[in-house]
Amino acid sequence: MKTVRIVVISDTHVEGIHQLHPDLVAALKQADIIVHLGDYTGSKLVEDLRELGDFRGVRGNMDQDAFAARLPDTAVIEVNGKRIALIHGSGAPRGIEQRIRSSFRDVNAVLYGHSHEARNELVEGVLIFNPGSATGKFPGRRKSYGLMTVNDDLKAEIVELH
Repeated sequence: MKTVRIVVISDTHVEGIHQLHPDLVAALKQADIIVHLGDYTGSKLVEDLRELGDFRGVRGNMDQDAFAARLPDTAVIEVNGKRIALIHGSGAPRGIEQRIRSSFRDVNAVLYGHSHEARNELVEGVLIFNPGSATGKFPGRRKSYGLMTVNDDLKAEIVELH
């Protein structure tokens, strides 16, 4: 089974890829799958990510342009037999994990954004993962993204950008 590398980003709030950290752009270029969990803000960023490779994304609450209408609110992708749910999230940061988790059944991981705060935790056998804000936009305190590897196992880490 081939190991699949997934780069996970969220809450970029930029117009295009040229506004992202160069280390993140390099990681995106090496990804097997690129996941964006919403709040792109610019339609050019969606186009840029699609040009880089296998792009999967959902819309966020700040994505109001026509491009957002072409993105789903939620998605479930299957990678090497693992079911991975994608959602932006909504409402107050407090309790967001419970709200987004209850939106999905029979998944191995739930990836979400919205809070701008990174999280990587196994809860009742399900990976709950938020890559944080790739651009450090408020209320995020740092720039970060997620790197997942999927083979027989599903592993994830938060990568900070300096």
